[in-house]
Amino acid sequence: MRAVLQRVSSASVEVEGRTVGSCGKGYLVLLGVAPNDTEAEAERLWGKIYNLRVFDDPDGKMNLSLADVDGEVLVVSQFTLFADARRGNRPSFTGAARPETAIPLYERFCELARRDVRHVGQGVFGAEMQVSLVNDGPITIWLDTDELSRSRRQGTS
Repeated sequence: MRAVLQRVSSASVEVEGRTVGSCGKGYLVLLGVAPNDTEAEAERLWGKIYNLRVFDDPDGKMNLSLADVDGEVLVVSQFTLFADARRGNRPSFTGAARPETAIPLYERFCELARRDVRHVGQGVFGAEMQVSLVNDGPITIWLDTDELSRSRRQGTS
């Protein structure tokens, strides 16, 4: 799984001119699923996101987690995180999971977030969406469960 995590003051997603999901202070998570991903990757990725300390403490240091700031989350599916543009100018998306694999893992990720966070908004899987956000910082972080697993095997976190 891959995620682009943006620390936001607020974010929302619209489908056909109607707001379908939003959040206040917290994270906008753009989430991509790979064909071989499992619930273990969803759990690992959510655990990393939930515990990341990228919110400012009283001294202005990024030292607080989502739980520490009672933050909210908006999760938007984004298969384009698996774009392969190595050949030509039109990206290939064959590295993204098909909907029958991706939808259950996207929903599982959102369930995990709801377990820990008081408000979780969602986009609509597969829909044409317009995402608006106020990036706070700006803080934008890219996470990939393959990289998280690799660093775990090498003894770092």
